[in-house]
Amino acid sequence: MTFKDKLAAKQVVFGPFMHTTDPAFVESTGNVGFDFIVLDLEHGPVSLEHLQNLIRAAEIAGLYSIVRTPPGNLHMIGAVQDIGARGILVPQVKDANEAKAVVKAARFFPNGERGLNGAVRAANYSSLDSREYLKKSNENTLIIQLEGKEALKNLDGILQVPDIDVFFIGPYDLSQSLGVPGEIHHPIVIENMQKIVEKAKARGLTLGTYVGSPEDARFWMDAGIQLIAYSLDIVIFTEASKNIINQLKMNT
Repeated sequence: MTFKDKLAAKQVVFGPFMHTTDPAFVESTGNVGFDFIVLDLEHGPVSLEHLQNLIRAAEIAGLYSIVRTPPGNLHMIGAVQDIGARGILVPQVKDANEAKAVVKAARFFPNGERGLNGAVRAANYSSLDSREYLKKSNENTLIIQLEGKEALKNLDGILQVPDIDVFFIGPYDLSQSLGVPGEIHHPIVIENMQKIVEKAKARGLTLGTYVGSPEDARFWMDAGIQLIAYSLDIVIFTEASKNIINQLKMNT
């Protein structure tokens, strides 16, 4: 079952954020059974040149490639799709007007105004029939990130914007906006995340969030969140390395 099929069937999908510039790490992530990856242009060092090779690796490994674009950069929303990204995660969306602008930048006619070039990688460098390319591209997954007081204040309007596939709650930036930076388990953060979940679920919308532990994953899955972005590649590597060295020291 594909990533989109799982979401449509109300199943949970799992995948890590990634800052790597090495396609081998992407392939490895797919080989162990994750559903997707989020290649991060907001906080990571990845360039567009790196990105297209990371996307190629995702395709080889059967991973659904999602790219988080830099905040406020509407041009990049189309650019990463041109090189083959299957999903776009747009951070720091604060109101319905910004959400509508994201949709326009992400979709071709009739739902948007994305710039069209039929010779890009996503169009098989012009060998894909243009109608098929347009249809395929408009089926990419559009995710917007809700992560601040402004988004909370304007939540009802944001949730009414059509053609957004997933509403993603960013717990860390939300915690900062609420005055408890980094305290993602603080009651005020949990309370506001749950408000978002309740309002979105009442509209039948799909939700995602970031978690750093299996316990947090289970908590938010039980709350009804389907897209679980689990940790970050370098954090996973660091934690595994700590566990290995601690075990080795215990045996010496």
